[in-house]
Formats: sequence, structure tokens, C-alpha cells
Amino acid sequence: MRTALVYHEDMTAARLLWEDPECEIERPERLTAALERLRQWGLEQRCLQLAAREASEAELGLVHSPEYVSLLRGTQTLSTRELQALSGQYDAVYFHPSTFHCARLAVGAALQLVDAVLTGAVHNGLALVRPPGHHGQRAAANGFCVFNNVAIAAKYAKRRHGLHRILIVDWDVHHGQGIQYIFEDDPSVLYFSWHRYEHGHFWPYLRESDADAVGQGQGRGFTVNLPWNQVGMGNADYVAAFLHVLLPMAFEGQMRATPECFSHLTQLLQVLAGGRVCAVLEGGYHLESLSQSVCMVVKALLGDPALPLSGPMEPHHSALESIQSVRAAQAPHWKSLRQQGSTPILNPSTYSLERRASPVSPGGPKFKAAEAQASAALSSLLDQLHLNPTLPVRTAVSLTALDAALVLPADVLRQEGSAPQEETRAWARLHEALAQDKALTALGKVLHLLNGILDGQVSSGIAATPEPAAAPTLDVVIRRSLSHGARRLLCVAVGQLDRPADLADDGRNLWLNIRGKEAAAPSMFQVSVPLPGTTGGFVSCVLALVLPLAYGFQPDLVLVALGPAHGLQAPQAALLASLLRGPAGGRVLVLLEQGSTSQLAGILARVLQGEAPPGLGPFSMASPEDTQALIYLRGQLEAEWKMLQCRDRAA
Repeated sequence: MRTALVYHEDMTAARLLWEDPECEIERPERLTAALERLRQWGLEQRCLQLAAREASEAELGLVHSPEYVSLLRGTQTLSTRELQALSGQYDAVYFHPSTFHCARLAVGAALQLVDAVLTGAVHNGLALVRPPGHHGQRAAANGFCVFNNVAIAAKYAKRRHGLHRILIVDWDVHHGQGIQYIFEDDPSVLYFSWHRYEHGHFWPYLRESDADAVGQGQGRGFTVNLPWNQVGMGNADYVAAFLHVLLPMAFEGQMRATPECFSHLTQLLQVLAGGRVCAVLEGGYHLESLSQSVCMVVKALLGDPALPLSGPMEPHHSALESIQSVRAAQAPHWKSLRQQGSTPILNPSTYSLERRASPVSPGGPKFKAAEAQASAALSSLLDQLHLNPTLPVRTAVSLTALDAALVLPADVLRQEGSAPQEETRAWARLHEALAQDKALTALGKVLHLLNGILDGQVSSGIAATPEPAAAPTLDVVIRRSLSHGARRLLCVAVGQLDRPADLADDGRNLWLNIRGKEAAAPSMFQVSVPLPGTTGGFVSCVLALVLPLAYGFQPDLVLVALGPAHGLQAPQAALLASLLRGPAGGRVLVLLEQGSTSQLAGILARVLQGEAPPGLGPFSMASPEDTQALIYLRGQLEAEWKMLQCRDRAA
């Protein structure tokens, strides 16, 4: 199995033994509700289920002081009155006689998951744990957190498995200051947190939660805080943060991953570190929202396509201000951020040590209202997720010329059928090159596969075309898609492929040519960019241009055409196809020339099936020419395509 689920029912034992409105939201039902929903959706059964073990006190000592561990060990024999008195010494914490056991299981679950992923037993997984950990500090509990589960797991991965670079992505609503404090001077751990901040007036009310806190000493540049200063951030804001801040840094640093996360963002992270993703539950206190979000994470880890994002893909002005501040703070430490254009002088959020009259604490009424609001906002998307199960066939392949050498994953369908002859011949009449027997046969197979995708029987596919017929076949596929169900079609044409001359520029088709003669944008729906000559240039092109356009366009179907002289190496093509699964909910059709290698076809089949793409190899920065081409195109297009923006144009 590709995905592990680590859990132990004993983690439900600890509960609040006295009245405390602030702490009552951290309750055992957080785990039982999530586990029940995983079972209802048939997801638990698809995972390798591991029972969590207790972490040893030596493992706890990787992060926490012996005195603190001893103090927690002693809580097992305290009376309720003594537990309440001890809890009162910390901020938003309660202890129970079972807390020490539960907290050791939570750490142990994270360590088991690390072992399972790094030994290759599974590709990825989720540790379903409580109590949470990211506020926990060396000698202090904080914010429901006892031991810092993720920080201990990162230290353990370094010591036990010899890792040198670890990425921790924390998108709990609250800043995980405990993780930040533990790694702020450590350049081997890149810690990224986005969190509600409100200029310092949202819990934990810390100055060091702002964008200009970038780490200490050798760790400067390895703490990345993205503070949200207003409520209501949506899909566009989160995707923009990943594309314009986190992923450029992660690729430049060639990071390994230990994130806590859900759906589209989980998929985006799976292109890093060979897909070795360990997700660890932290917060989330509205049971319905939490349980559904856990299901979204597990579906993404299992490789299921994410549903297309709903709502307008235009970041809020406040989000762009935050992204701009983070990029400015981090630019001295990361070349990839400097290359994408000039960065403004940092203007950190205005901070006041005096709290507002009604501060927002972890369990306060405003926090509960925010959780309920978030749940309501998710309901439509989550209903779709429940009502639209995984398609019968996730990936199908129609590559007759490569069949002899092609090795496919067992669950990829090797398609043999063709579209009806009448349909195939009717479309072939559009181009003389398609009348030849070889081209006509290939076209029939392509149309059969395309029909399966458009009819909802197949999620994605790969098809081959004879070399002289590549452009005509692409033209037919575009027209067939737009005339039979696709409302918006994104075509990413790589190589010597021209946009069909008489194709309507009506906003239903976005044409993006990589390896164009020059950087050009005749219209907002026709974009051409030269193929970058380095790994860093290619990554910048994908993150700063291709994906923002794709997410902004919100296509129903993505076509990736690798035409004559496309110039992509197999890992680059795989990265492109993998990342483009997200914008169209997994509906991706890749067209290859029949002269392509079976190795390329096999790699593409695996990434469309949900596996991680192979690494790009040594990272080299983009050339000045490639950087200027991107800056030019972004300048031409960002007024119309808001997802290209990484600064507030109104500022």
C-alpha cells in the first residue's frame, strides 16, 4: 500500500475534567469523528493501518528537557485538583492522568510514520494524533500541546535516518511558535507557517509570528512566516502563497517534506522529496470540518485527484501584502525569490503589545465562530467530494508503438479500443495529414481515450500520435473537447507546435506554448515562452507562469502536448504533468509523439496515477535571459490574470 494511517485508540483517553470554556474544544471526538469519516468514505481500508507506539523518554529528549519530561510523567498520579492547578501555570493547556501516555503515543505515531516512509514501506502517510504538538516548547506546554510531535519527528529523521534537509509546512490557523523556537538557528530544517495574525492581535500574540522573523544565526532564511492580517482568506490566497513563496524556496533548497496539510496543497507538496510526505494532525476543533479535511488529505496522499477549486481565483489585497512582505524578508537568503523581480523594502505588520479588548484565543467564542464559518465555506466542496467518488479508471494509456517495451503500474488501463470509424473519419477530414492509415488509426485511439475522459469514465490518459500528424491531432483534440463538454480547455504545447490559426479567441481555450521563439502574449489567452535552459529556470517557469495561469483559468481539461523538438527531459515532463493534475481535478490528457521513449511514457503514467515525479537532478538557477522573459510576461499578463501577482498593485 502507498499510504500509511497511524492511530491508537488510547489517544482518546485524555479529556477535560473541569469546566474551562477555552480548553473544552480539545476533546477525544476530534479523533473518533475523523476516523469514522475515513471509514465511511472507504479510505481507511485503502491505507496500511499501523498502531501507534509510545515514544521513549530518550526520543522525547531530542527536543524536551529532562525536567519537563519528568514533570509530565508525574501527572499520571495527580488528583484532579492538582492537575487543574498545574494546568493553570500554562497558556490554554489541561492535563489528565492519561495525558503522558496519550502524548507519548502522539509522538510515537509520528516517529512510526517517519520510519515507514523513509524505509520505503509506504510512500507517504497520516498520523492521526492528539494532543497536538506545534505550540509545545522545550520546557513548556502551550496551546493544548504537550510534546512537539513534528519537531521530535524531524530531529528523529535526522538522527535515525541521516536526513540533511527537512521541510515542515504548518498551516494551522495558529502560528506554531514551538517549532519555530526549536529550529530557528538550524539551516537543515526549513519551517514554513501561514497563520492568522491580525497584526499581532490573534493568539499567540507574538511579534515573532510576523514576516520579518526569518531565523537566527546560521538558520536565517529557514524560518518563513506568512501572517494573514484579515479573515476570509480563500483558495486563491493559499495557492498563491505556495506558488510565489514556499515552492520556489523548497525547490531551490532541494527539501525533504514533513507537512501537516490538506488536498490541493498536499498534491503540490508531493512533487518534493520523491513524494515522501508525512502528514501529522495538529489543530482543527470543528468536528465536521476536521473530519472532512482529514479525508481530503488522505485522498490526496492516496493519489486521488483533487476536485477543481471553487470560487474566483483572485488573491485578496491583504494576502498580496503578506506575500510581498515575506518575499522581501526572505529575498536576501533565497536567489529564486530575488530572480523573479525586484522586492520592496520590508514593511512588517504593525504590532501592538496591548491586546484588543476582545482577543481571539484558541477556544474563545470568536475562534469557535471562525471555525463554524470555515466549515460552512467548505461544505459545498466537501459535498462534491463525497458525491463524486474516484472514477472507475484513474489513468488509461493508448500507445501501440511502445507496447513492447512499456512497463505500466498494475492499475493503469492499457487501452485497446478506438472511436467509431465514422466519427474518426469525420474529424480526419479537417487535415490531409490525418487521412493516412497510420495517422487515422492513431486518431481513433486518441478520440476513444478523450471520449472516456469527457464522459467521466477515465480521469487522465496518455496517447501517441505519428510525428507528421502531431499538430493536426492536437487541433482535432482541442475542437472535439470544446464541442463536447469542456467549457474551459488549457493546452500546454511544448515544442514546435503552433496554435490552430482559426481557433476562436473566446476565452474558452488558453494556449500556452513552451519553447516558443520568444516571450510573447498576443492576447491573455495566447502565451508563448522560450524553454528555459536550466532546472531552476524550468521550475520558475512552471511555478511563476504555468501554474498561476492554470489555476486562474480553472480549466475542465488540461492537454499537455509534447511535440517535435520539445526538449523536455523525462523528470521535467513528469513534474509538469504532475502539477497540472490539480487545476482540472485530475483531468489531464498527454499527447506524445510515437518516437518518444517508453521510459517517458511509463513515468508519465505513474505521475498521472498519483505517484511523485522523479527528482530534477542538481539545481541550477535560471539564466538572466529566462528570468527576464518571465518578468516580461508577468508584467504583460498580471492585470488580467490575478494569480500571477505576488505584490499588491494598488500599494
